[in-house]
Amino acid sequence: MCGLSAGARNGGRRLELELVPRPGARRLLPQVPPHPHVTFCSHSTDFEVHRNWLAITHNLPLSQWYYEATSEWTLDYPPFFAWFEYALSHIAKYFDPKMLVIENLNYTSPATIFFQRFSVIFTDLLFIYAVRECCRCVNGKRAAKDILEKPTFILAVLLMWNFGLLIVDHIHFQYNGFLFGLMLLSVARLCQKRYLEGALLFAVLLHFKHIYVYVAPAYGIYLLRSYCFTASNADGSAKWRSFSFLRITLLGLIVCLVSALSLGPFIVLGQLPQVISRLFPFKRGLCHAYWAPNFWALYSAVDKALTVIGLKYNFLDPTKIPKASMTGGLVQEFQHTVLPSVTPLATLICTFISILPSVFCLWFKPQGPRGFLQCLVLCALSSFMFGWHVHEKAILLAILPLSLLSVQRAKDAGIYLILTTTGHFSLFPLLFTAPELPIKILLMLLFSVYSFSSLKSLYRREKPLLNWLETIYLIHLVPLEIFCEIVFPLTPWKLRFPFVPLLLTSVYCAVGIMYAWLKLYISVLSERTSARQKAE
Repeated sequence: MCGLSAGARNGGRRLELELVPRPGARRLLPQVPPHPHVTFCSHSTDFEVHRNWLAITHNLPLSQWYYEATSEWTLDYPPFFAWFEYALSHIAKYFDPKMLVIENLNYTSPATIFFQRFSVIFTDLLFIYAVRECCRCVNGKRAAKDILEKPTFILAVLLMWNFGLLIVDHIHFQYNGFLFGLMLLSVARLCQKRYLEGALLFAVLLHFKHIYVYVAPAYGIYLLRSYCFTASNADGSAKWRSFSFLRITLLGLIVCLVSALSLGPFIVLGQLPQVISRLFPFKRGLCHAYWAPNFWALYSAVDKALTVIGLKYNFLDPTKIPKASMTGGLVQEFQHTVLPSVTPLATLICTFISILPSVFCLWFKPQGPRGFLQCLVLCALSSFMFGWHVHEKAILLAILPLSLLSVQRAKDAGIYLILTTTGHFSLFPLLFTAPELPIKILLMLLFSVYSFSSLKSLYRREKPLLNWLETIYLIHLVPLEIFCEIVFPLTPWKLRFPFVPLLLTSVYCAVGIMYAWLKLYISVLSERTSARQKAE
C-alpha cells in the first residue's frame, strides 16, 4: 500500500548518508525559509505545498487541477480536499493575494503564514467537537470523585493535547486535526449505533485524504456484522437469516453517492486515471526520505549493515552496488543490495496478510465498539508496518483511536504508553532546527508525564502498566536523543554520515512500534468474548 501523502516533505530537510562513498555524490543541506520576516518560525515545505494548492484551485478550472505541475508539490489529495483548498483560497485572497499566484514558488509573507496557521486552528473546532462525542461513548464504570481522574477527562486531554498532532499541525503545518475529527466523529457515531451517519462521515473522510483507506476494512466488516446482520446466534456468530438487503443497499448508496460527488466530474472529463496516478505515486520508493519506523526500516537497515560487512570483507563487488541509495534522503526508487528488493505488490500482500487476523476476530469474535476500535488500530498499525512509502506521521492514525481504549482497560493502557511514546519520539526529526529542540522536548515531556501519571492513577488498583523490560526500552530514548542532538553533531561523522541520527531514531522506534503491534495482536487474539459482548 502506498504512503498516500504529498511528496517528500520532511520539514524541508533532505540529507544523504554515504556509508559507501562514491564519486560525484552530493549532500543536500537543510533549506532555509526564503522570507526574512518569517525566519523565526518553523517553516516546513508543507507551507509551500498548501500555498500551491490554494493557487491551483483558485486560478485554474477543475479540468487542470490534477495536471498542473509548475511546482514540484503537485496536487495529490482526493477531490474533497481540493475543494477544501478552493474554499480556503477565497478567504486567503483577503489576507495576501500574492500567495494565490501559481508562479510565486516558495512565496511567504507574514500575512500568508498567519492565514495558514489560523486556518488550521479554526478547522480544529471539528476535532474538538469529535473529542466531546468520543468522551460521551466512554464506559463510566471507573467513576472518580475528582474530575481530573475521570476517564472522560483523561481521554479529552490525551486527544486534544496529543503531542504528535500538535507538532504535525501547529508547528510543522498540516490539516490533520479536522481530518482526524471526521474519523473520531465517525467512530463515535458507530459507538452510538448511528451507523448510517458513521458510514457517511467515513466515506466523506476517504475523499478528503485517502490514507484512511488503511482502516477501511475495520469499518466495512463492522458495519456488515453489526448493522447489516440484525441478529446473532447464542454463540455470537451471525444469524444469516437476519441479513438485511435494505441496510446493505443504504450503505452502498452512501458510498456510491459520496464517490460520485467526489470523482464524478473527473470521470465525466475522462481524467480518473490521472487522478488515481496522483493519489498513488508508486514510483516514490519503498521508504520515505526519513524512514518511517516500520518493518521496512528494519529490513533496509539490515540490508545496509550486510552491505557494509560484505564490502569490508570483499564478499561484494563495489562496482555492482546499486547507485540509488536508500539512505540518500531523496524520494526515489532504489534496489536493496543484499536482501531481495521489495515491490509495491509485495507490500500490498504483506499488509493484507497482517490485517486478516484482526478482521477475522471482528467477524467471528464480536465485542461491540471495543472490538471495532481494536480492529481499527490493528489495521492502522499493520498498514503502517508493511505499507509502501509510508510517512512517519501516519502513526497518529493508530495512536489517536488507541487513546479511547487506553482509558477503558489497563492492558490497552500499557500498549498505548509504549506506542505513543515511541511513535511521538519518531516525529522528532520533523522539527530539526536548534530553536525547535527545547520546544519539542518540553512538549513531549509534558504530554508523556501526563499520560503516564493519569493512566497510572486510573489503574492504581491493578498491576503496573509496563514491565521492567518495556520501561528500560522507553528510558533509553533519552540517551538516544542526547546522542542524536548533542553528541553526534560534535563528531567528524556528521559530515560523512549526516543521516545516521535519523537512521538510529527510525530503527530504534521501529522496534517499539512493532512490539506494541504484536502485543496488541496477542491481546486481541487471546481474548475471550463475554456473553454481553456476544449479544451486542
